Amino acid sequence: MNTENPDEFYSRLKIQLEDSTKWPSLYLYKFIVLTDDEKIREVHEVFNNTGAVIDSKQSKNGKYTSLSITVNLKNPDEVIAKYMEVGEIGGVISL
Repeated sequence: MNTENPDEFYSRLKIQLEDSTKWPSLYLYKFIVLTDDEKIREVHEVFNNTGAVIDSKQSKNGKYTSLSITVNLKNPDEVIAKYMEVGEIGGVISL
């Protein structure tokens, strides 16, 4: 996320999701994290018991890992709640 106010970002995202998607729907999250087993495990835990499909791919030099997470969610509020949970994990970049 860029430097804008997170509340403004999330409220704009909610409007975009309401306008562009029929809910419930599959949603694709993309995150980049330093290759650190603990950080990757923390991201996985956010999506535990949600039926999420998580694909991991390390960068060429192995320094970073990208996580693509597809999960079926009920509404935009659930999408934003997961972004906020992952946002509490230091060093994770949301794309």
